[in-house]
Amino acid sequence: MAPEVAAQSGTAQPGGDLSFPKGFRWGTASSAYQIEGATTADGRGPSIWDSFCREPGRIRDGSTGEVSVDHYHRYKEDVALMKALSARTYRFSIAWPRVFPEGRGKLNPAGLAFYDRLVDELLANGIEPFATLYHWDLPQALQDKGGWERRDTAFDFADYAGAVAAKLGDRVKDFFTLNEMQSFIEHGYGIGIFAPGLKLPRDRLAQARHHAVLAHGMGVQAIRAKGRAGTRVGPAENITVALPAFEIPAHVQAAELATRELNAAYLTVMMEGRYTDAYLAGLGADAPKFDDRDLKIIASPVDFVGLNVYTPGPYVLSSEAAPGYQLMKWPKSYPHMASSWLRLAPEVLYWAPRHVARLWKPTDIYISENGTSGADKPAKDGTVYDLDRVMYLRNCLTHLRRATAEGVPVRGYFLWSLLDNFEWADGYATRFGLVHVDYATQKRTPKLSAGFFKEVIARNAPA
Repeated sequence: MAPEVAAQSGTAQPGGDLSFPKGFRWGTASSAYQIEGATTADGRGPSIWDSFCREPGRIRDGSTGEVSVDHYHRYKEDVALMKALSARTYRFSIAWPRVFPEGRGKLNPAGLAFYDRLVDELLANGIEPFATLYHWDLPQALQDKGGWERRDTAFDFADYAGAVAAKLGDRVKDFFTLNEMQSFIEHGYGIGIFAPGLKLPRDRLAQARHHAVLAHGMGVQAIRAKGRAGTRVGPAENITVALPAFEIPAHVQAAELATRELNAAYLTVMMEGRYTDAYLAGLGADAPKFDDRDLKIIASPVDFVGLNVYTPGPYVLSSEAAPGYQLMKWPKSYPHMASSWLRLAPEVLYWAPRHVARLWKPTDIYISENGTSGADKPAKDGTVYDLDRVMYLRNCLTHLRRATAEGVPVRGYFLWSLLDNFEWADGYATRFGLVHVDYATQKRTPKLSAGFFKEVIARNAPA
């Protein structure tokens, strides 16, 4: 009876194939401001996060990224940690103010040289670099001119992206344009909890959104123009993923409709070259100013779509009334991880790429970020036994494997993050790393989850 009971409950049978497709890329992810430190080294200019961190009350623990985990000087040690995991890819970001301290104009060779060294070190260790051009650290000089409210910032980004592609494109084959537009615009310009800390009225916020997606499109074109033959480019967006309350065809269709509409200002317009009617109607007179040429640029063809997926958007039910779905509210008892915003729904790793594949049919999808915060207190033996992170990752990867088994074109997975680091408004009070960092000594110690992820890579399957 035991085998039959196991089969009915959905438990995997011994010998069952749980593996991801051959050639699946496994790696980790990071961002410049969160790990590099060295905020004044080698001619780097100030960013909006340098300024934001100096404002009292902005960062939970009053900290800054001035030192962080000192990756700028310890990058070889950190690459060795990646190699020890058997990771074959690494997604990092390039600090715009290192390359152009004023955001535009004169390029800073010393700043760009750091990424030369990093890329060479990665390749020497058999690790494929994936570079992100913008992960929230806008040069302060551009913010002083208006930041993302200013249309010219999109042009400045394109110039910067082209310059980086020209320099690194002989070794870096894959570029992400902007990371999480929805986060840095809505949180930085809408509700003011991220840099630059603004709370714009609806019309100005909508225009800032438009300039961000325009920068993406212009960046795609610049990278194609300045990079090498075979260079690949795409966005990395924290898509809002609507989930069916339970899996019946009507709710699944409703979840697809809701996902398209909930991402109208970002991924939807990038993939379709038009804003949805409902989005524009909802803004009314506050809708952004644009023309058809803008939309064509925004929808410049991409080679892949990166999805940053941590937590679900709303669960939905189908509805006979327009718009065809009903968004459900979160019960107070709904479970979450160490961060209150990180609600637990590992099935989002199935629905996110599945919805994107069905809505827009990209040839390649990457999970460009996924991971979780944890309490992460070292035990007496010095090890962090982060069973909660292992549980979260195992379940997420199991659902992601369902997507690949059904033919959804997910080509790789970047775990957030390799190291504990500066976590934006949470400062150092929140940890996401596979490797524990003692911030006083900079000592790196792999956690239990690092061993788990190494085993996942070895198996090419959930462990």
